[in-house]
Amino acid sequence: MHVTHDPAAPPADPIDFGAFLKVDIRVGTVVSAEPFAKARKPAHILHIDFGPTIGTKKSSAQVVANYACEDLIGRQVAAVVNFPPRQIGPIMSEVLTLGFADEAGEVTLFAPDKPVPNGSRLF
Repeated sequence: MHVTHDPAAPPADPIDFGAFLKVDIRVGTVVSAEPFAKARKPAHILHIDFGPTIGTKKSSAQVVANYACEDLIGRQVAAVVNFPPRQIGPIMSEVLTLGFADEAGEVTLFAPDKPVPNGSRLF
């Protein structure tokens, strides 16, 4: 499967609602962020609190063009929490932080427009 950042790309193949429900997208709050110096592409390491059921998880996020580490702390973000952890260089990324490409092709984070409880699931 190829994921594109091109807004003119055609939509993905249709899926049924059951397939959508298998993807567990939750909101969490970034509690710490640090530069990921050993990443092949510029990235930050985010520690995201998803509340008491899921806990705090780590994610590598290629968001350096739009966000300084200090600007991410306290920010709510959306992430897929039920993908298997993935080794990204020397760290294990536990969740996939979600975003959209801006006009320059750089990632802007996906988040609710009002605060919601950490761990809230997208539906």
